[in-house]
Amino acid sequence: MSAARTKATARRNTATSNAPSPDLNDVSSDGRTNYSTPALEKGLDVLELLARQRDGLTKSEIARRLDRTISEIFRMLVTLERRGYIAIVDGERYALTLQLFRLVQEHPPTERLLADALPVIERLAHDAQQSCHLGVVEDARVVILAQVNPPTPVGFYVKPGSAIDLMEAASGYVILAHMEQAALQRTLAEWTRQTGSKPPRDLAQHLTRIRKAGFEKRDSYQVKGVVNISFPVLDSRNSAIGALTIPYIQQKDAATPLAKVIDLSRDAAAEITRAIGGHA
Repeated sequence: MSAARTKATARRNTATSNAPSPDLNDVSSDGRTNYSTPALEKGLDVLELLARQRDGLTKSEIARRLDRTISEIFRMLVTLERRGYIAIVDGERYALTLQLFRLVQEHPPTERLLADALPVIERLAHDAQQSCHLGVVEDARVVILAQVNPPTPVGFYVKPGSAIDLMEAASGYVILAHMEQAALQRTLAEWTRQTGSKPPRDLAQHLTRIRKAGFEKRDSYQVKGVVNISFPVLDSRNSAIGALTIPYIQQKDAATPLAKVIDLSRDAAAEITRAIGGHA
């Protein structure tokens, strides 16, 4: 063996021997290595907790709910505030800012979806004389990416960036109905983990009805007098990456009847699907 090859082999052996070997406690049941990063986990715990709090929490409330001491989370709160992810409201309560939502909008797939969808949504709101919004499923919740108001004095509006329980939104059911089976099971498992609840008993039948119809039309889960009309936005694999929804309000002397609004929504969702490379 040449001297050069001997040295190269020695370097490889040295590099291998110096590489950190995972502790047996860091290896999960499926054989993957889990490296603990306590500081990062504390920061994510804080963000996930505040994401579910409309009015924010005090320092002591955050510590208590995360089962940590105030000193453990103090520097984490200072850092998250300095980086713009949280802010102090009402003098002592910490709440999320829109920083995470801005990051989502800058993510390339989301940016493209918004760029392709917004002109279509704006036209739909004008033609239907109803507000409409685009939602996606993120972390087992429906997150509103975009909202367009109608050119009317009355409408129902959903704030962009807001997160809605998966099982309380027509958008959620429509997306679930058009998910691949593996993705569906993962999403339902995460929803169960977060809520501590079991999916509705009739969920499978409900999703089957949506798939057969191609859309969902039903009374709002949260607001009386509103009928949600929701169509899927599909990718190249015919899986839903989002849902286009109109919270329909029957107005006196409505220029656009419900049946026409459904047709307009169907065409708009198909147009967005084609724009992102999906099959409408």
